[in-house]
Parts: sequence; structure tokens; C-alpha cells
Amino acid sequence: MINSNTGAISFARLMARQPAAWISTTRISAKGVLTTAQHTLTVVGVTALVVMAVLFVRPDLAKALSNSLNHSPDVEAVAVTAPPLTALMEAPAASAPASAAAPLTAEEKALLGTQKQQQWVTTWLSKRYRVAGDAANMLVSTAYLTAREIKLDPLLILAVMSIESGLNPFAESPVGAQGLMQVMSKVHHEKFQDMGGLQAALNPVANIRVGALILKDYVTRGGSVEAGLKSYVGAAAFETDDGYGSKVMAEYNRLKQVSAGKKVPTTNPVMTASATKPAAPVAVADKSVNDTQIAGL
Repeated sequence: MINSNTGAISFARLMARQPAAWISTTRISAKGVLTTAQHTLTVVGVTALVVMAVLFVRPDLAKALSNSLNHSPDVEAVAVTAPPLTALMEAPAASAPASAAAPLTAEEKALLGTQKQQQWVTTWLSKRYRVAGDAANMLVSTAYLTAREIKLDPLLILAVMSIESGLNPFAESPVGAQGLMQVMSKVHHEKFQDMGGLQAALNPVANIRVGALILKDYVTRGGSVEAGLKSYVGAAAFETDDGYGSKVMAEYNRLKQVSAGKKVPTTNPVMTASATKPAAPVAVADKSVNDTQIAGL
């Protein structure tokens, strides 16, 4: 009986000690977990600092990492920029004349002039309107080729182009006239249909060709260069064109002198209506305006 009581007491004491031991063991385990977590966070923090330092020293790695994390397949942002002039010049714009490679006639030779004359005109216009030499060369070449195609003096085309836009292919007036020749594209939209539609209005090749065709048509219908220029500027129904025709003809005469090899200042101001006398109407058959020969008319 005594032994039985002793065993029960021992068992009770053992059971009494177990909660304390369990609590002690639990405290030790929790402390270990916290210590481990603290060490882990320390290692992660140090690693992050090292990675940041490496990315700071090696921006290329940072960019590569950013691209890999933000990779979006098959989707790229495209910057909207104005196309370079060379691209516009190379764009299809109404077909060059099919006979471009054919031998030149006497009239075509007179229209195109010599390579030297074109170079003189290009250099002068480049300096006068502060246009890059290569760009001016492309514009002048296009004007000469267009002149050959439609049988109109290239210097008259260049004179109109100069007065209208100052050789700026992206010029646009408040009333909607666009490009080098300041063509009212919405009015003459049908002329751009074979060249890609209205968006071709800012294509230098298309703009020069359409503007030259309109000018040739106005001169033919008006019976004189003056009447044609008056219609071109939209003043056909008015008594005066505010000196527009005089400005164009003054620039034409300067270009005529330049193409003849004469020294013409590039800083001469454009003539105004008050500084010049309007040219008298001259029939197309006479082919002259103020005794100035206009080739192709």
C-alpha cells in the first residue's frame, strides 16, 4: 500500500514538472526562430545593398534587369516623329515621266539647263533660305524634272516655291495651304489621288508636281503669267493681288541671273507691292512678262 502511494506521488510530481519543462522548451524554440529570422533578414538586407551597389556601378545590368522584368513581347512603343526629307523625297509620288531615259529634245534641254546652272541655283537658294545643301539640291532637282515633264520653266516653279513657303516642305497657312507650293489640298484633293491621297500633300515631290500643274493650268487659262499667278494666290476675283505677282517675278529674275552665272546677293529683300510695278498682262503666245522669257509658256 505504501509502495502504491509512493508511485502515485512520483507520477503526480512528474506530471507537475512537464508543463514547466514544455514552456521552457517552447521559449528556447521561439528564441531560436527569432534569432534565425534576424540572421536571415540581415543576410537579405546585405545582399540587397550589394545588388543595389552593383546595379549603380553597372547601369547596363540595371537596364537589362528592368527589360527582363518588364518584357512585353510583340509590343513596342513607336515614337511619332516627322519623317526625314530624304524619305519623303524617295516616297512614290505620281510616277516620274516614262520618257525620263529618252533623249532630250531642244525644248527639254532649255528647260533643264546644264548641271552647272542647277548647281548655281541650288547653292544660291540654300544660302538665301538657309536650307541644307542636300535638301536644296533635292528640291531643285525635283523642280527641274517636274518642269521637263509639264513643260514649264523650272525657275518659275522655284520662284513660286520660294515666295510661298521659303522652301519649307512642312509649311501650312491658316487657311490650309500646305507644303512647298502651298497647295490647297482640300480643294485640289483629286490631284493627289494617284499619289497616296491627301497625306501626300506634304510629300515634297507630290507637292511640287501638283503645285506646278495648278500653276501651268492657271497661266494657260488666264492667258498670261501675271493672270496665272493672280489665280494661284487666290486673287483672281480681286482688282489686285497685293504685289504677289511682282514678288514672284522679282525672285524669278534673280534666279534667272543666278542660272546665268551672275553674282546675286542672297540677302536682297523680297520686293513688296509698293516697291514694284505690277507686270502688264502678256498673252501666253508672247511667252514674256516684262520682257522676261518664261520657258515652256
